Amino acid sequence: MVFRQPTGALYQEELVGTQGFSGLSSLVYHIFPPTKVKQKDKPYSVQPKIAVQNGLEAMSFMGYKIKPEADYIKSRKTLFVNDAMHIGMAAPQKSTPYFFKNADADEMIFVHKGNGVVKTMYGDLPFKYGDYIIIPRGTVYQVDFETEDNLWLYVESFSPIFTPKRYRNEFGQLLEHSPFCERDIKRPVNLKTHNEAGEFDIFIKKKGFIFPYVYANHPFDVIGWDGYHYPYIFSIFNFEPITGRIHMPPPIHQTFENAHFVICSFVPRMYDYHPEAIPAPYHHSNIDSDELLYYVDGDFMSRNNIQKGQITLHPGGIPHGPHPGAIERSIGQKETKELAVMIDPFQPVLITEEAMGIEVKDYYKSWLEEPVLV
Repeated sequence: MVFRQPTGALYQEELVGTQGFSGLSSLVYHIFPPTKVKQKDKPYSVQPKIAVQNGLEAMSFMGYKIKPEADYIKSRKTLFVNDAMHIGMAAPQKSTPYFFKNADADEMIFVHKGNGVVKTMYGDLPFKYGDYIIIPRGTVYQVDFETEDNLWLYVESFSPIFTPKRYRNEFGQLLEHSPFCERDIKRPVNLKTHNEAGEFDIFIKKKGFIFPYVYANHPFDVIGWDGYHYPYIFSIFNFEPITGRIHMPPPIHQTFENAHFVICSFVPRMYDYHPEAIPAPYHHSNIDSDELLYYVDGDFMSRNNIQKGQITLHPGGIPHGPHPGAIERSIGQKETKELAVMIDPFQPVLITEEAMGIEVKDYYKSWLEEPVLV
């Protein structure tokens, strides 16, 4: 349909979506065509270097040892990879003077430290500790940090990230048994239209390379949009835990999913209330997936000597379970204050050199006795 600016010129439509024309999409209206490239520079590789290709060992890593970097792109340290996703951490210190776009992957960012604003053509997303930021692939964004002390866990997913299907009805509405609802989802606010020409640096990530582009118009020259494809925020503190008389299986913690992985939120909750219940989880063999657990805060009752920002990797194929003494400690306990993010990839992950630089040595022996962290 014809949609004209006050000058008589047409607004420029852009249909943004994934999965061809059958997935979620939004129709965005620009002042200028979003296609005006003035310059492109030589791409450079950000492909992670793999250290362990075929491992079957319980491992742990100290996320707080991730090296802070002033530059946002350089701060992103990929730790684990497979064909469907990359998992990493970042400790960026400075706001982005440029724009960034991931053309390969939807991004899930968990904010462990810091606050600020993610700016997009859809509007602003103010973020803080405990927020999951979901940024669909192809979204151009900038980040304004309020401090230099920031720590993010992130997932790059090469297929779209969804809320769990079992929480939704056939129309997409979240059902009453879902641990969160639509009111908990924070959409972009304060749409600002930038009617600006000049030179605008957009760094585009594609196939393990950064492609530096210079566009002739500000990428946030949007006067309005509608649809279902947009970045949003969900706070882990709005996840309402599902509890029961006896131990509930891990899927009750599920927060996001697609065909290749699930992401779960462990939050403060009441323990099992059957008089003979053992709140600690049972020993289990996650044969179909690896299990990565990122410890955010609180006392994680099934582990000994775990610190904030620590990551454990329990690979599919071998059993794991509570550390020595954890089962006995849990009996009679009424609640837990733990806070953690769990990522279960359905394909084994490869471990990068960046990850090996922050490894906790001999974690696999920690079921013999309480480990000493190094």
